[in-house]
Amino acid sequence: MAQDLTGKRIAFLQTEGVEQVELEQPLRAVRDAGAEVDLIDLEEGETQAFNHLDKADTFPVDRTVHEARADDYDGLVLPGGVANPDRLRTDPDAVRFVRDFVESGKPVGVICHGPWTLVEAGVLRGRTITSWPSLRTDVENAGGTWVDEQVHVDQGIVSSRKPDDLPAFCAKVVEELAEGVHAQRRAA
Repeated sequence: MAQDLTGKRIAFLQTEGVEQVELEQPLRAVRDAGAEVDLIDLEEGETQAFNHLDKADTFPVDRTVHEARADDYDGLVLPGGVANPDRLRTDPDAVRFVRDFVESGKPVGVICHGPWTLVEAGVLRGRTITSWPSLRTDVENAGGTWVDEQVHVDQGIVSSRKPDDLPAFCAKVVEELAEGVHAQRRAA
């Protein structure tokens, strides 16, 4: 039975360079489950997605991260792509936005290179996640444990490695978003 996200509002944080499939498939899964979604970017206008290194489609931005607040949402999804999280992790408002979600115990989905923003937010100490393999050292240097798994959940953070993992990632993200905040997930 599909999880119901009716009445939930989910933030997707991305910017130019987001891997299109890692945005589109989770976006479709969350919307199909009934959630309202805001696409949040560093700038107004449209987000330029990529298929690896080639420009793909653009997606209209609903809000900028500078005006968005974690309190307005029930969960967060961080798609990958190499350039996308690399740009996000240099923006103090994006880093704060991500940190606020994790510290509040709200579910966060992150795939591929997306964990770079979690590293910058300083929220991986004591947590186990997966990612694109080249982020292993970054995750470990941030105090996290890296595992090579299709999908992994730790304290409300759902993580996956790559586009091939999207079916499992999307299903688990929707499940965690449906469950919502759990007391044991809140930061101490």
